[in-house]
Amino acid sequence: MKLTVFDTSGQAVREIDVADDVFGIEPNRAVLHQAYVTLMGNRRAGGAHTLRRGEVEGSTVKTRRQKGLGRSRQGGLRASHHVGGGVAHGPRPHSFVKGFPRQMGRLALRSALSSHAAGGSLKVVDGLAPADVKTKTVAATLQALGVARTALIVSGDHEPELQRAARNIENVKALPAQTLNVVDILNAHALVMSEEAVRKCESLWGGANLRLARGRHQEEAV
Repeated sequence: MKLTVFDTSGQAVREIDVADDVFGIEPNRAVLHQAYVTLMGNRRAGGAHTLRRGEVEGSTVKTRRQKGLGRSRQGGLRASHHVGGGVAHGPRPHSFVKGFPRQMGRLALRSALSSHAAGGSLKVVDGLAPADVKTKTVAATLQALGVARTALIVSGDHEPELQRAARNIENVKALPAQTLNVVDILNAHALVMSEEAVRKCESLWGGANLRLARGRHQEEAV
């Protein structure tokens, strides 16, 4: 398939051929959902901690005798139904990390990229990361491209100046192609990529890397 390349002023300058197996597949919505839920779960700290009745301060002496008063049976003040008592069945620290097959993760990435390409929200920009990039330059480029909502800017390599310039703009994030993930792609209304980033995505998740190499001694693509 072909994608239009824009310059930083928003003008179409040329078209490039991109790999259909990365940017032109039918998005697998089920795998996209599983990948999104897994990644969001893996980001959770899981540090919520409530105190049980054995961990709160208070007397364990029975508040009143069991029988003869015509009132309910009560134990110590640490019981969960008392004010200041322990929490019953409250959250405790644990891990929310889930395993996810790498093959499905790659399919989810290709599905997310193809969804943006099919919807017209994928913009390939020539000269996206100049050496002296400024916040106002990035903002002007996004405005020229008609990007008014959440945007994800993807560069071919790690561009610290571009990331610093983009983080000063609300709802804009910049990443290198190697660290692309399904959550950031799906959260973005517009995906702005350099041509180098497009080629990096093709080399990472297309061609020979569509399926993982089998065997412990065979090098796996990241």
